[in-house]
Amino acid sequence: MFLVLQRLRLQRRQAISPDDSDGALIERAREGNLEAYNLLVDRYRDAVYRVALRYMRRPDLADDVTQDAFLRAYDALDSFRNEDGYGFKSWLLRIASNRALDVLRYEGRRPASSLDAALDSEESNWEPAESNTEHPVELAEQAALRRHLEAALGDLPEDQRLAVILFDVEGYSYEEIADIAGVAVGTVKSRLHRGRGRLRDILNEDETGREHLGRLARL
Repeated sequence: MFLVLQRLRLQRRQAISPDDSDGALIERAREGNLEAYNLLVDRYRDAVYRVALRYMRRPDLADDVTQDAFLRAYDALDSFRNEDGYGFKSWLLRIASNRALDVLRYEGRRPASSLDAALDSEESNWEPAESNTEHPVELAEQAALRRHLEAALGDLPEDQRLAVILFDVEGYSYEEIADIAGVAVGTVKSRLHRGRGRLRDILNEDETGREHLGRLARL
């Protein structure tokens, strides 16, 4: 009976919950508990997917990058050194970003030029400011603006694109982006500044882009 009670106490101590901290779940995952790792996947899947989608601009490829990023992270859990779990999300996003860039370099291309699937998906997160009107013309203009921004984003150098994606689209801080990219905060600010300038130049290259840029400034 005493041995049974000991086992029950051990099971209770080892029980996991969606409310557990990253550090607690990482520790259990390192012990081989797949349920703990799946909770981490559930916690950060959407964030990883959104970043992957901004690079790949095709939902199917973003799914592949997301899955591969989590598999690589699981295999490399022992190399993640923050025992309290701090920075795990940034670490995951760095793996996903690197994997997306590897795929793009291997295929010898920029992100896919066909935008329709990505832009029409629920996960597409680059939206102009909310409007109080639902007028079809207003909605069409917003969609056109979004498409032009996405296309211009695809023309940025890799480092600038990541900075713009994470700061202007996903809302990460300079410090978080520095952790993800593995660079200094000053470097992040410089890349963001240059990326925004390059986006402005791209949008100014044709009349439609200039119209969208003027509209964006008024939002």
